Amino acid sequence: MSSPSENPTDAGESPNPNPAAVATDDSSTDNTQPSKKAAKKEAAKLEKLRRQQEAAAAARALAEAALTDGPLSSNYGDIPLKDLQSKEISGRKWTEVRELDEGMKDRVVLVRGRAQTIRAVSKKMAFVVLRKRGFTVQCILSVAPDRVSPQMVKFATGLSRESIVEVEGVVVVPGGAITGASQQVEIVVHKIYCINRALPTLPVNIEDAARSEVEIEMALQAGEQLVRVNQDTRLNYRVLDLRTPANQAIFRVQCQVGNIFRQFLLSEGFVEIHTPKLIAGSSEGGAAVFRLDYKGQPACLAQSPQLHKQMSICGDFERVFEIGPVFRAEDSFTHRHLCEFTGLDVEMEIDEHYSEVMDVVDRLFVAIFDSLNESCEKELESIRRQYPFDRLKYLRKTLKLTFKEGVEMLMEAGVEVDPLGDLNTESERKLGQLVFEKYGTEFYILHRYPLAVRPFYTMPCYDDPAYSNSFDVFIRGEEIISGAQRVHDPEFLKQRAESCGIDVRTISTYIDSFRYGAPPHGGFGVGLERVIMLFCALNNIRKTSLYPRDPLRIAP
Repeated sequence: MSSPSENPTDAGESPNPNPAAVATDDSSTDNTQPSKKAAKKEAAKLEKLRRQQEAAAAARALAEAALTDGPLSSNYGDIPLKDLQSKEISGRKWTEVRELDEGMKDRVVLVRGRAQTIRAVSKKMAFVVLRKRGFTVQCILSVAPDRVSPQMVKFATGLSRESIVEVEGVVVVPGGAITGASQQVEIVVHKIYCINRALPTLPVNIEDAARSEVEIEMALQAGEQLVRVNQDTRLNYRVLDLRTPANQAIFRVQCQVGNIFRQFLLSEGFVEIHTPKLIAGSSEGGAAVFRLDYKGQPACLAQSPQLHKQMSICGDFERVFEIGPVFRAEDSFTHRHLCEFTGLDVEMEIDEHYSEVMDVVDRLFVAIFDSLNESCEKELESIRRQYPFDRLKYLRKTLKLTFKEGVEMLMEAGVEVDPLGDLNTESERKLGQLVFEKYGTEFYILHRYPLAVRPFYTMPCYDDPAYSNSFDVFIRGEEIISGAQRVHDPEFLKQRAESCGIDVRTISTYIDSFRYGAPPHGGFGVGLERVIMLFCALNNIRKTSLYPRDPLRIAP
């Protein structure tokens, strides 16, 4: 299945001066002659020299201005590197931008953040908006005797956006609402210093990267063309892209999912484990593994912690979970596949039925969804502003359907489905639509899958060996979880592995672990990035991976 395009505009049509921010992701063959390449290289050198000279001239001008500014010159300037090398502990206290409110009126505060916007009103007045952790505050510089000089205002307006800046000043409460910042107070600046300067011209402007498709389309209808930053450009300059309000929110939501996952399972008697990612055989079977040489022995990166979490059950931990990296060498160029992602894995003893595992899934994810809706309201709203989505609809008791029931629903809707095959992406989405129309939920469990489409360690159904004690879980018509009861009998496990084409010698220690007495058990695996993608109805999993790894990307 192909990945949905973000349909970037052509770079040549954009008025934006930053070519990297609007360039398309399509690469073209370079057919220029060596002489042209040499000329281009020389031009680049000259341009670099010109910028260096301009920067040096600006620095000299600021230094000269400071020299003529008398005692006020100490109120502003670039902090020397030696003063930032943990030189001393001054005892000064910094105030977080998010803490600034009306209750701090008339208080002198020290604040550090990024210069998000810089606006000169005149030679005697300027505004600087500082940003920290997604919160912003407007700072005012106005010439005042014995406090703020015209040179200080000039210094502030000469700062580059995204530079790290520190200000000291008095908190004031304006008469009306502040629309250009999150905090409804202002800081009247007495001192301003630059900690670290960003490049004058950034490859991606934050305001462009934070723009929604709705804004872009509305502007086009009005005859105005705004910059659309495409996906590859975002990922090439990920350190800038991550600064947008939506991205800041996405990864804070992701943090909360991992936190609730851990806390919920600990409260239910699970033990967190950490399994090796270098293994001798493939954990899932098949060819989609990253193979490597391990001190002269063939090895690969783990496709999941499956084998080791089962072995841990045999080691009498009874209930275990892990949060860790998972590696898949699939050439899957889709909107929902990655070559490396964060796996949330669970394994537990079963007393009598694999529905016990599904019940944990039910309680766990209702707890996660409730927590996100209650404690991440501001973050979800930040995401919605750039990527609008409807709140996920789920039941207090998660719906469970058998695979046969799902197939029947699809067939009644006119969809052809192999009753003993797997569901393709289109069928999963259609079933999600049908389930929502009939049951009013976008989160449900489908169980008793055909055995032929499940891994070798999956336990067959007692009443029909063509089916298995397995399940998948869906959000908004897309699969996020696979789980099952495992085969705990060593001879049967060996037989199943051989039937799936796996060299049992490479998993001998795994099989042997069941020869010492193994309880019935089951578990499931969840892709963290996919959970966030579907909860927030985002169109691409790369939006929820901090630094994505797919078949074409291994940097940054």
